[in-house]
Amino acid sequence: MDIMRKPNALAAGFYLLTNLVTGIFWFTLIVVLTVVGFATSIIWVGLPILWSAMAVVRGGATMERAWVRAALRTDIPRPYREPPTGTLWQRFRAQFTDPATWRDFGYLLLLLPVGILEFVSVVAMWSVAAAFIVVPFWIGSAPFAVIVGDFWTIDSFASALPVSLIGLALIPFAALGTRWLGSVHGKFARGMLGPTRADALAIEAERLSSSRARGVEAAEAERRRIERDLHDGAQQRLVAVAMGLGRAKSKMDTDPEGAAELIAEAHADAKLAIKELRDLARGIYPSVLGDRGLDAALSALAARVPIEVELQVDVEPRPPTSVESAAYFTVGEALTNITKHSNGTKATVRVNRVDTGVLVEVTDNGQGGAELRPGGGLAGLADRAATIDGVVVVVSPAGGPTVIRAELPCAW
Repeated sequence: MDIMRKPNALAAGFYLLTNLVTGIFWFTLIVVLTVVGFATSIIWVGLPILWSAMAVVRGGATMERAWVRAALRTDIPRPYREPPTGTLWQRFRAQFTDPATWRDFGYLLLLLPVGILEFVSVVAMWSVAAAFIVVPFWIGSAPFAVIVGDFWTIDSFASALPVSLIGLALIPFAALGTRWLGSVHGKFARGMLGPTRADALAIEAERLSSSRARGVEAAEAERRRIERDLHDGAQQRLVAVAMGLGRAKSKMDTDPEGAAELIAEAHADAKLAIKELRDLARGIYPSVLGDRGLDAALSALAARVPIEVELQVDVEPRPPTSVESAAYFTVGEALTNITKHSNGTKATVRVNRVDTGVLVEVTDNGQGGAELRPGGGLAGLADRAATIDGVVVVVSPAGGPTVIRAELPCAW
């Protein structure tokens, strides 16, 4: 998503004209609160006033971010540190010493002089165009004439029409100038009200560290699941096969019929073990996914669930194996939840290629109420997606519908 786009000339002009008023308001309010707060802080009365001033500053900055986003099409992320959970004094000190708070403070102070310059610039640009346009309507009654060189005397409506055309030609330039001023102000606001590069890098490093930790935990949980399934399933079957064959071997000479029955039991156990191993391998990475891709694998998956599934897959060229696997298991877990918990009868699965990677979206007509609970299946999907820096979002209001959306990044 683009952080900044070219603003609309009308919206930018309205913002730049009203900026003077908002600049006067914020300048007056925060200067009075800050001066009074510092002046009375020696007797402790000023501390609540200073805290109120910081709250006003942050509130004003939040309003400005929303206003800039709406009028100038510039998205500005919140730059603040996570608030501490300690005492009232610790929270006040953290807010007071947060550099983002003081950048907000500086922006709201500078909004007045910047607003004056922007107001004058916009009024001047549009006033020149408007003045040229209206010349024919008053020049005829004016007590003077305008003489341009030796070839043009402007003293009537007809002779002033070219001036009006010049004014009309200036309108696109005034609009471009207004949009340019809006873009410049958007960059200024983003630089003052948004996170610094160091803050952005710290947030990204924290996010990547969290994703890595969740990925390690997801891999460890998967390893434990595989060990448990092997120990409780296929391994026990194979032990039973070995024991049955051993007993059959000892009875081969003395009781051929009993030995044949034991061999038949061992054969049945061996087939069950093979099935369990096949299911286990499918749970790790389905062979059809590796051989034929997401479309075939998801079609096979949809055919096995007892509800109607509408499937749309468009991810050519094939994404990396890790992305395919994450998409496959996202759909699988979502369909499992629908059949077990949602009382839904129909699901729509869309897996599409987007500029940033693969977008998986599963929608059902069930009763809703699904959420990412720690230790739950959906939380496991979020952890799996986190291993490739992906994100899983669940929107499931009571009564439905439920939408599970996974954004899985990859380079095409």
